[in-house]
Amino acid sequence: MSGRSLRELHDLSGRVALVTGAAGFGFAGEIVEALAEAGASVMLTSRDAVKAEAAAAEFRAHGFAVAGTVMELGEEGSIVAAVAGTVAAFGRLDILVNAAAALCMDAVEAVAIDDFNRTLNANVGGTLAVSRAAAPHLHASGRGAIINLSSIYGVVAPDPRIYGDSGLNSPLVYGASKAAIEQMTRYLAIHWAPTIRVNCIAPGGLSNRQGAEFVERYNYRTPLGRMGAPEDIKGIALYLASDASAWVTGQNFMVDGGWTAW
Repeated sequence: MSGRSLRELHDLSGRVALVTGAAGFGFAGEIVEALAEAGASVMLTSRDAVKAEAAAAEFRAHGFAVAGTVMELGEEGSIVAAVAGTVAAFGRLDILVNAAAALCMDAVEAVAIDDFNRTLNANVGGTLAVSRAAAPHLHASGRGAIINLSSIYGVVAPDPRIYGDSGLNSPLVYGASKAAIEQMTRYLAIHWAPTIRVNCIAPGGLSNRQGAEFVERYNYRTPLGRMGAPEDIKGIALYLASDASAWVTGQNFMVDGGWTAW
C-alpha cells in the first residue's frame, strides 16, 4: 500500500475555515458541522451579530471550535473585517465556503431594476469580494480551498409545474446570480491555480416544511424521489475542503437527487 488513507485525506485537523451565511436554516450550517467534525476550526458569519454568536455557541456546546462574526454581503468593509477577524481568532485561513446570499422574490414583470442589480451585486460581487479578501491567506496556506454554493437553478430553469397555482416560482435574479457564481468558480480556479482550488456545489431543493402539494410534485420530478435533507451536503463539502479532492478544481457538483439528469 502507498499514500495516505481515506481517513487521513479527509482530516482537517489544524485547518481553519470561514463559512459565510451559516447562522440560519439551510445547508451552510451542515457544512460548518462537517468541517468541524473533521477537525477544522470554523468562523461562521451572519449579518446579525446575535444570530452569529448564538449559532456558534450551539456548535461549541457540542465540543466544536466554532466562532461567529458579523458580515454584510453587500459591504466590502464588513467582508474584509470578517476575514481579518477569522485570521486574528485562529491564526490562519485554509478554507472558504461562500454560502451567504441575498434574496429578491419579485417576479420578472415586477422586479425593479435597482433591486435586481442590488441582489446581483450582493450575490456575485459579494462572493468575489469575500474570495478576494481571503485569497492571500489561502495562497499562504498551501492547501487553500474555496467552495461556492450555487443552485440547480444556476444550471437549468425552474419547472413552474411544481409550484401549482401558488403563483410562486424561483425568481429570475436568483438563478442569474447563481449561474454567474458557477462561471466565476471556473474563472477563479484557473486564475488562482495551483495554490487555491475553487469548486462549486449546486444543491437541489431543501426540505423545509413546504406544503404537501409542492413536496409531492417536487418528489415526483426528482429521480431519487425526495427533497434534500441538510446532511445531504456534508459529504461533498468535506470532500472539496480536504485533500481527498487535491486534484479537483473548477468543477460544479450537482447534489440534487438527479433533478438535472432529466
